[in-house]
Amino acid sequence: MSRVLLTGATGLVGGELLRLLIDDPRISEIIAPTRRPLPAMRKVINPVEADLTDVLRPLDQPLDQVFCCLGTTLKRAGSKPAFVHVDYTLVVDTALTGRRLGATHMLVVSAHLANSRSPFFYNRVKGEMENSLRQQGWPRLTLIRPSLLLGERDEQRRGESLMAPLFSLLPGNWRAVAARDVARAMWQQAFTPATEPVTVVESAQIPRDQRR
Repeated sequence: MSRVLLTGATGLVGGELLRLLIDDPRISEIIAPTRRPLPAMRKVINPVEADLTDVLRPLDQPLDQVFCCLGTTLKRAGSKPAFVHVDYTLVVDTALTGRRLGATHMLVVSAHLANSRSPFFYNRVKGEMENSLRQQGWPRLTLIRPSLLLGERDEQRRGESLMAPLFSLLPGNWRAVAARDVARAMWQQAFTPATEPVTVVESAQIPRDQRR
């Protein structure tokens, strides 16, 4: 039985992943800190604070795995420093908390074309985040790199809505992917034996549910 930490549970991928973890008999308890309360759910402990760091710091019970689905857009964040806080600082803080509490596997949603040397700010921050996690010395680290995410959001992102039809037709790693498929890939990776310490799952490698 695993005790896990999940950050980003109110997001598109995090919400889908939370449901999978609740239904999995191998998971005994889910620590899911959020800025706004989640509905009461079995297995879920939901500390609520405006700043995620204030929740992570006092955690002191052992963990087995850590899932991070944090992510925003520059427009929603409002500034580059605010974007970095969510997509880099809070992700790294999540991972450091897991390492401190004995977790052996970190799984995180990154992005297609994540690269610390990218000329594009979004991809560069994602790449820097990945590099920081690699340097933490995780026994096992899984990086999921989806393209444009598809799904029903609480807030409308007009740019993504306009781009979704196009990205759904693109080939390979550029093709849009449903949030629930990303969540399922994370869940499957959590219980799939690995041959290397670091596993990178590119967007085209994420299994698509053809029933939709």
